[in-house]
Amino acid sequence: MNNSNKGGFVASRWLRLMPIVFVTYSLAYLDRANYSFGAAAGMAKDLQISAGMSSLLGALFFLGYFFFQVPGAHYAENKSAKKLVFGSLILWGLLATATGIVDNVHVLIVIRFCLGVVESAVMPAMLVFLSRWFTKKERSRANTFLILGNPATVLWMSIVSGYLVAAVGWRWMFIIEGLPPIIWAFFWWKLVNDKPAEANWLTSQEKKELESALHEEQKGLKPVKNYGEAFRSPLVIRLCLQYFFWSIGVYGFVMWLPSIIKVAPDMSMVATGWLTSIPYVLAVIGMLTASYFSDKMENRKAFVWPFLMVGAVAFYASYLLGADHFWISFILLIIAGAAMYAPYGPFFAIMPEILPRNVSGGAMALINSMGALGSFAGSYIVGYLNSSTGGFGASYLFMAGSLLLSAILTITVGRSRKAAESSTGGKLEVSTR
Repeated sequence: MNNSNKGGFVASRWLRLMPIVFVTYSLAYLDRANYSFGAAAGMAKDLQISAGMSSLLGALFFLGYFFFQVPGAHYAENKSAKKLVFGSLILWGLLATATGIVDNVHVLIVIRFCLGVVESAVMPAMLVFLSRWFTKKERSRANTFLILGNPATVLWMSIVSGYLVAAVGWRWMFIIEGLPPIIWAFFWWKLVNDKPAEANWLTSQEKKELESALHEEQKGLKPVKNYGEAFRSPLVIRLCLQYFFWSIGVYGFVMWLPSIIKVAPDMSMVATGWLTSIPYVLAVIGMLTASYFSDKMENRKAFVWPFLMVGAVAFYASYLLGADHFWISFILLIIAGAAMYAPYGPFFAIMPEILPRNVSGGAMALINSMGALGSFAGSYIVGYLNSSTGGFGASYLFMAGSLLLSAILTITVGRSRKAAESSTGGKLEVSTR
């Protein structure tokens, strides 16, 4: 394949697949994050939900999300990511819409938990899907365009949800925002293929070239026979802990930022929506920049821990300022939010480069499960600290400490080839320096 044809082939995959991937994960994130607007806009009062129960409801999603990551990855690896995501889109759209219909907290508890269960399969399935379509020199950017659905969705969702709540109330906000995933499921089914070999929009030569490149990547990795062997890898265990503490900071921030902003004097829900969106503008820029240079330098670790350290410092500075300096504190929260999101692409590029295909999806799912557990802890504990202390200082300190631990764990990931090989049982071709 000559260079001009090769360039067109690369562009065709990006232009065809990445908008679909982006929209799909955006819709998943919409229906988990809009709970924060419902909580800030009268849901608690209407359903007589205590502050402690509100924290638990915000966090219950992640408890359901925790349990079904690995089975989802196993199904995607061995059967079909396409089928799994199609079913998940329809089910989570129905559950999200049902959130706007409930009239008691007990039903809401079940819905939030089930929403987490249904959505749990999406992230590992999408990571498995991308690993079949993009090579290691593209993977950090591909992962970033997937996870970009996270801050980009919160960006527009914060604005739209603010207007919807103001115009039609929290119930109709949930109902309206639950419908798009159901509609999109049929576009997803029509537009994607599980593997390049199944795509009628690629030529035979293009399919052969891509499959050959992906197969070549696997040659440098010693086979790992099952998930148990992969999960016992010291590197996988360390990355699980790292992502647990990282997710505490991220979801403590995402779930409670609207409530933090809402307490400012004369702050309407529309203004809250606009201010909530600002950190995610910088997050998008940070994610694209970090993933570009991570792929260019084929270096993952150096594009993860510095951002987490910046987030920890920003949260700690907000804690030191206290509640009397809202706007300075808000600027620091913008920095913290952007810094926490920037490293996602490089981080999730690590596993497919150190473990063979038969277990890398499961390892990513295990790590994401620990992230879900951290998200549960972050959502619940941050909400509990805010309500029990009557302020946000304690939760800032908690999130700062969690991000600091995450950064330290990233730094301690072994640099040497010997350490990498002992962690993975094989040859590590791409450094996680």
